[in-house]
Formats: sequence, structure tokens, C-alpha cells
Amino acid sequence: MKIKSAIAKVVQGADLDEREMEETMMEIIDGQTTPAQIGALITALRIKGETVAEITGAARALRARADALNLNNHSVNLDRDEINIEEETILDTCGTGGDGTRTFNVSTATALVAAGAGVKVAKHGNRAVSSLCGSADVLEHLGVNLDLTRSDVERCLRELGIGFLYAPLFHSALKHAAGPRREIGLRTIFNLLGPLTNPAGASAQVMGVYAPELTEKLARVLDRLGTREAFVVCGEGALDEISICGPTRVSHLRDHRVRTFELTPEEVGFQRAPLEAIRGGDAAANARIIRSILAGEPGPKREMVLLNTAAAFRAVGLDDTFPDGIRRAAEAIDSGKAQMKLDQLIAFSQECRPFLRKAI
Repeated sequence: MKIKSAIAKVVQGADLDEREMEETMMEIIDGQTTPAQIGALITALRIKGETVAEITGAARALRARADALNLNNHSVNLDRDEINIEEETILDTCGTGGDGTRTFNVSTATALVAAGAGVKVAKHGNRAVSSLCGSADVLEHLGVNLDLTRSDVERCLRELGIGFLYAPLFHSALKHAAGPRREIGLRTIFNLLGPLTNPAGASAQVMGVYAPELTEKLARVLDRLGTREAFVVCGEGALDEISICGPTRVSHLRDHRVRTFELTPEEVGFQRAPLEAIRGGDAAANARIIRSILAGEPGPKREMVLLNTAAAFRAVGLDDTFPDGIRRAAEAIDSGKAQMKLDQLIAFSQECRPFLRKAI
């Protein structure tokens, strides 16, 4: 078994190459490993530190087993080289979770605001595993029905310009890792894989990570996987968003080049806020926060969303600077377009026929 040799190698502090990691992950996906083996591997990788090759190999395995969406009358192949990137830009705003800061669901609010401005958004997410409230949890509390068929999700993206890609629907192969992940309760390589395996083949991303040393590493992984443009970010204090509370480490992927820099709130015209000002809570609390932001309530939480949405607009090519993107995001909120997009998503999902599945 590949996983036994992989565990032995990683425990000794050695790195796996991309092919070794891909083959090992295939064993996990195909149910050929035990929970103890999965737990041992992901813990050892976390202690050693996952490499670009290891993360890329794991992502390739998961992409190969994912149920890709069918958009524009053709099946989306997650090999980015085979997608006609001139047809359409699809955005994902997805964090790794597990940052421990217990902020509200910034990336979910960002997705709604970006969609309100006309960007096609395929928001990939799941329920909370190593954080308090996942994107699926808060959207469900807002009234979005998660139990859709894949064809309904495809139709939602086509008709509304936004869709929620509930991970269990597209990545059922990961059911074997769900138990060990919950029992360990630590952020692991699986936290990194979600944003790397969008079933709609998102060509632009804003990806939050839980450690500053991961921004450049994940930007390089996205490049190897064929992403056109991305901002991979980590705010001060291990915040997996662009922060209003302090400097953010940003790695910007564009034209196969990665530029890493620090972005402060002051540079874009905002004052710093204490971390407490952007705290969230459970799904009910975070749903209330998102509704208040979309209703136009001012303050640090709104500014967090404006700042992260500005990065999204830059990633899809709408704006060249953060201040320009912030103004566009503010207009999407204040015009009511972002709130309208949420209302449309709720109404569409509630009208779809029930499709029940076992949680993984």
C-alpha cells in the first residue's frame, strides 16, 4: 500500500513527490486505507509542512474523482488547459477554514457582493469541520437549500450567475477522510484542498489561508493547476481573509508569476479595527451579520467584505486597484444588488425538488 510507505517517509521528515502524493490520495479516496492510516498521514504532513508538490498531487487526485459541473453545454474538465478561458471567467472565494479566529463568514458575504456586481461566482464550501461555522452552515441558516441535484446547481449558475457548490455533492469520494478529520480537529492538508478543487473549474480565486507561509506556496499550487489569476491571503493573526485589523500577506498570481507583498488597511483608506469588531459566532449569528452588511450597515465588518470583494474584482479583471474595487463593491451593496442576489439564490434553491443525501 502506498500510504504505508508514504507515512514512513513523511515521519522521517522527507517530502513526497507529486506522483507519490497523488497515488496515496487515490488510495484514500478509493477506500483502500484505514482511518488510523489517514490520521497518521495528515498529522505527519501537518507537522512536517506540506510542500507544493504534495498539495498539487493531492489536489490532482481529488480533481480526478470529482463530479465536475456541466456548464455552457459542455462538461467542465478540471484540467485548466482544456478550458476555453475566453468564454467566461468563473470566480471562487473560498478560505481554508480552521484559522481559529472565529470571524464571520467573510468569503460567503464576498461571494454575494461579487455576484451582485455581475461576476459569475461558483462558491465552493462545506459545513464546519475545524472552524465554528462553515459556508454551508451560514447559507443554510440564511434560507438556502443545500440539497440540490447537480443539474439544479448548474442551472442556478447559468440563470442567476451564482451557485453554491456544496462539497459533499461533488466530492463524495472524501467520505473516508471525514471521520479522521473530525476526530483530529486540526487543520490539515484537507483544509487546503477544498479551495483547489472547485467543480466548476473556477479560473479566478480569492483564497484565504491560515498561515502566512502558505500564501506563496498555495499561489504556486494554483499556478500548477492552471488558475488564471488569484489572490492568496493571510491576515495578521492567522486570519484567512484580507484583514481590516492589521497587515495582510498577499501572494498575487498572474501570468504564471507570483508577487508577494503586504497590504495594510490604511493603504486603501480604512482605519484599523480590533479583531473583536469582526468576530462572528454560530450560523444564526453569522447569518444576521451577513444580512446587516447586505442591508448597508456601516462598520468594520462591511469594510472587511469591501476589501475582500475588491480582490475578487481584481482577480476577474474588472478593476486594477483595490480602491477601485472597493468603490464597485460598495455600489453593489448600497444599490441592493447584493441583497437581491441572496434573495434570488434562496428562492431558486427552495423551488428545487428535494434531493437528500447522507452527510459525510
